Amino acid sequence: MGRTIKLTDAQWDELDRVRMGTGSADVFRNCTIILMSAVGRSKASISNDLGCCTDTVARVRRLYRAGGVKALRPIKPPGRPGRATPAFIAQMKRAVQTNPLTLGYGFSTWSAARLAQHLAKVTGIRFSDDQLRRLLHEEGFSIHRPKHTLKGKRDEQAYEKAKKGLIRLKKKR
Repeated sequence: MGRTIKLTDAQWDELDRVRMGTGSADVFRNCTIILMSAVGRSKASISNDLGCCTDTVARVRRLYRAGGVKALRPIKPPGRPGRATPAFIAQMKRAVQTNPLTLGYGFSTWSAARLAQHLAKVTGIRFSDDQLRRLLHEEGFSIHRPKHTLKGKRDEQAYEKAKKGLIRLKKKR
């Protein structure tokens, strides 16, 4: 195993295609490390230009030698696994497409808070309203904050009569 990396034209093109087609900063950096290594740059020079440590350059070179371009992609996404399990997502989709009245609630539209409370009761997993909106958006749904009015629930004739009476009262001294 030599210290430098030799690339064929096809390997160079593949690395460059992956580098320019990725949305991952890590994959872009890893491909750049290999391309810079192929032109004879030292670990210190590469790490200085890319703002990473020499251990990272050595690790990426080792990965590439062992597995090629596929080895330059991260194995798993960083961070803690999400709490929104596939079962939770399925239950969320079912609930948001169901009228709350049929589930025994006294309202006819879901708000994020109401849906979060319902899902916490059904699944045991609690999300904030904002997080639930984000999950719904990822699945192609949106919940808008409902505008509560009495239109259609009040006696419109009595309302208009009271409105006119209020105007008269305001004009009096």
